[in-house]
Amino acid sequence: MTDKLIDRNPDILGGTPVFNGTRVPVRILMEHLEAGDRLDEFLDDYPTVTKDQAVELLERAKTALVGDESVA
Repeated sequence: MTDKLIDRNPDILGGTPVFNGTRVPVRILMEHLEAGDRLDEFLDDYPTVTKDQAVELLERAKTALVGDESVA
């Protein structure tokens, strides 16, 4: 499966979800944040991932966890 943000291709890291256009697993961003790293540190370590990609992933995760709080 491929969308604009995440690629799940069996030919890339055995189908592990990666940021589209990279070989960087999306879980790596979560691991960096969990370890206390700032987003900029992750982006410095993985320059093939754009800031827009990382922010979009975090926004999707937030929506999946807490929903759209702007709807009243």
